[in-house]
Order: sequence, then structure tokens, then C-alpha cells
Amino acid sequence: CGGVRAALEEARLGLVDNWLRHISDVAAHHREELAKISNLDAKVNRLCEFNVFEQAVNVCQTTMVQKAWSRGQALRVHAWIYDLKDGLLKDLGFNAGNAQEFQMSIRQ
Repeated sequence: CGGVRAALEEARLGLVDNWLRHISDVAAHHREELAKISNLDAKVNRLCEFNVFEQAVNVCQTTMVQKAWSRGQALRVHAWIYDLKDGLLKDLGFNAGNAQEFQMSIRQ
């Protein structure tokens, strides 16, 4: 959470900045929606959700997943996030088991 908050606030922390670069990119991509959220904790949580969704997209675009789908292999990718405060999983609405479902999931 601290790293995501640092990326959101564009803080510079040293070497860890390289690891946080993708999260900063996600924050920049979703800047308009994040700007509408005034509560910092809510904004950090929403950035975490955007990051999980983007990572699910990245997984689907890997050659291993693409090849598995082209072979008809049963493989599903979901975007879920775990909330440390309440211990619940939240489904982010990304669910892909083939290339067509992947395209439909990223349009949502």
C-alpha cells in the first residue's frame, strides 16, 4: 500500500522507483478518474484495482497464455483484489478464458 501511495503521489524513494514505475504509469493512464476521488485512502484503493486489472491484461498478452488459448487449453485469467481491511476478495469484472473473452473483458 505504501508503494502504491508513493507512486500516486509521485514520490521518489530511490531504487524501488524502478519497481513502482508501472504503477506510476497506471496512475497516469487513469489520472482523470483518480482526480475525482478526494479521499486519499479511497484513491489508493482505486489505483490498486486499476493495477490489478492492468496486470491481468498483461498476463493475457503473454505468449504462454496466448499459445495455451490457441491450443484450446482450459485456462482462465481473473482480476480479483484482496482487501486487507475486511479480508474480502473483490471481483474487478475481468474474466477471460480465450482470446474473444479477453477482448470483451478489456472493453468493459
